[in-house]
Amino acid sequence: MNFRHEVIEKNATLLLVLSLLVVTIGGIVEITPLFYLQNTIEKVEGMRPYTPLELAGRDIYVREGCYVCHSQMIRPFRDEVERYGHYSLAAESMYDHPFQWGSKRTGPDLARVGGKYSDEWHVQHLKAPRSVVPESVMPNYAFLADTPLRTDDIADHLKANAEVGVPYSEEMIDNALADLKAQANPDASGGADLQRRYPKAVIRDFDGDPSRITEMDALVAYLQMLGTLVDFNAYNEEANQR
Repeated sequence: MNFRHEVIEKNATLLLVLSLLVVTIGGIVEITPLFYLQNTIEKVEGMRPYTPLELAGRDIYVREGCYVCHSQMIRPFRDEVERYGHYSLAAESMYDHPFQWGSKRTGPDLARVGGKYSDEWHVQHLKAPRSVVPESVMPNYAFLADTPLRTDDIADHLKANAEVGVPYSEEMIDNALADLKAQANPDASGGADLQRRYPKAVIRDFDGDPSRITEMDALVAYLQMLGTLVDFNAYNEEANQR
């Protein structure tokens, strides 16, 4: 056996050919089954596209580089699950372009941050992080509360996402601006239509200033929905039955 290894190891051409053969066989075994699958993402009850306000908040999240210090991927390890909650599912990021998975964590993972803190906490944390987390190294984002949210192009944002496969309907696109305004103002009309189009959409004044819609409204709305769409009790029961 050692003699056979010696023959291969001393012959560079033979070693290269055999290595390519092994890689080719391995590639075929892994890739071929994918041609027979219509979708590699498991369907999960509860997932929906982002509301216009949440989508705008996600754009701000990406624009400000929040992904550099905060991942949105809980790995299936005991320490991560105990700290952050149920491990991340591929379906939870199926409408993300680009997705926010990663392993770099200067700050905590945010995959399950929705509903963990109040809106007031998020606003204060974004304005002055060290006022609520003394050891934080996060920059201040107080300007978000003073910056009106640009809304004139929100329908185009939905159209662009629809082009890459996010299932925004014509009705959703046509009502994008109305839905955005309805979600940020609980006193406005249109809340019922918003929640019909986007189940579990939360309607409230996120930044504490009902007189206008700011970038703070949008970012907090996005943060508050992360990890809240999937009912993991039902998911675990279904998984156990399979």
